[in-house]
Formats: sequence, structure tokens, C-alpha cells
Amino acid sequence: MESKPVMSIAVIGGGMVGVSLAYFLSRAGYRVILYEASDQIGGLAGTIRLGDVEVDRFYHTILSSDTHMQALAEELGIADRLRFRPTGSAFFHDGRLYPMTTLRDFMAFPLLRTMDRARLGLTILAAYLHRDWRRLEEISVEEWLVRWGGRRAFHHLWRPMLRAKFDGRFEDLPATYIWARLIRTRSTRRGVSQREMAGYLVGGHVTMIRAMARAIAAAGGEIRLRTPVQEVVVSDHRVVGVRVNGVTEPCEAAVITLHPPLIPRLLPGVEGPWVEDLRSWPYLGVVCVLLALDRPLTDYWTIYITDESVPFTGVIETTHYIDPADVGGYHLVYLPKYVTWESPWARRSDSEILEAWLEHLQRMFPAFRPEWIRHARVHRERYVEPLFHRGQWQRIPPLAPPLSGLFLVNLTQIYPALTNGESLTRHARWAAGEIQKHLA
Repeated sequence: MESKPVMSIAVIGGGMVGVSLAYFLSRAGYRVILYEASDQIGGLAGTIRLGDVEVDRFYHTILSSDTHMQALAEELGIADRLRFRPTGSAFFHDGRLYPMTTLRDFMAFPLLRTMDRARLGLTILAAYLHRDWRRLEEISVEEWLVRWGGRRAFHHLWRPMLRAKFDGRFEDLPATYIWARLIRTRSTRRGVSQREMAGYLVGGHVTMIRAMARAIAAAGGEIRLRTPVQEVVVSDHRVVGVRVNGVTEPCEAAVITLHPPLIPRLLPGVEGPWVEDLRSWPYLGVVCVLLALDRPLTDYWTIYITDESVPFTGVIETTHYIDPADVGGYHLVYLPKYVTWESPWARRSDSEILEAWLEHLQRMFPAFRPEWIRHARVHRERYVEPLFHRGQWQRIPPLAPPLSGLFLVNLTQIYPALTNGESLTRHARWAAGEIQKHLA
């Protein structure tokens, strides 16, 4: 009996979703060619070199509750590179730092009265017990937080953080947003002390991405860097290939893992309401300063900033859960500002951003000295997190639009889960299974 020829699938985009999807499809027996426009795979989970060491461009963590990431690490033979350790967080408000690591810290938090603390606990419990997220879709995040936690907690705690996260505007944000974050944050807490647990892969998320890339190659697939796809070629409403460097390379299916606003340019001549929805999808970007210091800046993994005079969203010191020995002995501090791309900060030069960020960091931490800095980098990304307004989940792009052999797999489809390694790899596994059903 003749064996059935192996089906060829083009995967466009080499971020974490694209590489994960290519891995799962390769493992299912398809011949996969992954096309990536840049010179490295990983996307936002990629690395940069500081001297002789690679470090994450942006901050990432693996929680003890991230069971899919841990199982995938085991599957790829890299589970021995997983590390977890307890860590802590704090709030910066009105020029002062307030620990928020233990239950005792929470009970002593001076910005809230006893009743406010009780209602904040009720807010977290309400989120944890809520199961049907669609019922939260028509409620604004402000309405829901005030309903459970009260106006004072909203004013002192939630409002400044929401303004910082959403570049000043969160009026039409659904309550689903805070529900998903409270659920994930709670999953970092363990034991009577309720200390946070955070983890990482030695080498960063790219350790997993590179392990998947090796598995793709071993299965007969390819990863082509510096190879932007110009067009997904469609004939008689069916994908027949992808155009690269002016030449059509045949394939029997194509999976686009790019962000929705970037997809229509690959489909010239294809029209329809679903294409217009892709073009108009709103996104948050980020401007992020990375400092590699010769000593720790604080005692905390994450400092949430409720002081609206500070331009960056938070202070994330990843080397409170990453062993500095695994990143060249540096202490890594990330200072992100989430922006819409119309924000003035998105257009300022690297030197202007770095000057402003260091000025505020010095004000927050008077003991800090610029001489501690061994490397400083400013990173920008226009497409980081899709924005969801109330009811917008109904416009999520379909996995299989009305073109035979075309599939879309992107961050909007993980909603209401958060954009992290756990949700992205889990979604890629699910999408690979659905694609197999369509192609069977």
C-alpha cells in the first residue's frame, strides 16, 4: 500500500506561539516550514546579549500553577532547567514603599482601613469563586471593583494601576480583565505565610523555544530566519503557497501567527468583515528600560506603582527569582511603560526615555547610584497585548476563516487568559489539534 504523502504547512511568525504551533504540528506528522522575518526566533520571549551573557529582552516568569509549561519542559527534556523560589512584592505610593509580601504586610497596609482590607479580600474571593467570565463582559472594571472593594480601595489602589497599565484610559475595560489577573496572582501564593512563588528556565523562555526548534528540525521541518513572507497565495479560495522573495513556495496550508493588524497585508485582494476586524484591532505596546546592575535595587520581585507622577508602570527585578549567576552575575531590573502607539512616550528617543526613567528611579530610591549600572537598554514593541473593550470578545478572529487551508492563531484567541508562556503554549497545542481536524 502506498504511503500517504506528508502534508506541507507554512507557519508564519516565529514568536512563542508560532514556534510552539510548529512543534506540535511537526510532532503530529506534518512537514512544517516556519518563516520568521527577524534574525532570531522567540519574539517578545527573545534575548539580547549583554557582554558574554544572554538575558531576556522583556521580563517573564513561570508560576508553580503553570502546569502546561512544566509538562512541556518535561516533554522536551529540559525540566532539569526549571527553578522556583519564594519572592515578594510591594507598592510605591506617595513617595513611600509598602511591602505586600505576607498576610501580615497586607493587614498592616496603611493606605486602606480595616474595612477596606476586608473588602479587598472579598474582591479576591469573588474573583476566585466566579466561573462564567462572559457574565463579567458587560460590567466595567471600575463598576465591579467598586462594587466589591469600595470606592476608597479603588481610588488608592486600583485606579492608579489601571491608568498606568492602559496609558490613562480604562473606562470601557470589562471586569474580565481584573478577574483573570486576580486568579493568576492568587496562584503564586503558597503556604500559611502566603509567600509568592515564581520560577524560570535557566537561559529564559528561549531555552524552551530552542528545544522546540530542535524537535522541529529532527521531525524534518525547517525554520527560516530573515525570511519575511510577502503574501499567502490564494487560488479559487484555497491556499496554494506563500510568496517569499518574489517566488511562490507551494504548501497545502498556511498558519498566520502574526498580530491581527498585520495579517491583511499578507492577503491582498481578500475582503470581508473578518478582514476589516483584523485591521482595526486595538493593541497596547510597551516602552521598557532594562538595567543590568552590579547589586540588587530592592528586596522585591515586583513593585506596583500607584504614584501617578512616575512614568513607568512598575519595577520588576527578575533576579529575585532568577539566580544572578545564571545571568552573568547581573541584577536585572525592568521598567516598563505600556502605551498606545499615539502616546508621546512611544515617539521619544532612547536617550530621553532613559534620562526620565533614571531621574524617577533616583527619586523613588534615593540610595540608588547610576554607577551601579553595567548595561542599560531601551526596548520598544508596538504589539504586545490586544485590548478588549466590553463585548469585543465576540469579534475574536476565527481559527479557520473562510479560505480553505488558511488558519489564524494569535493572542486575541487566548482571551480571557493572560498573555504569558503558559497560556500561549497551551493555546498553540489546542490550535494544532483543531488544525489537524480541519485538514483530516
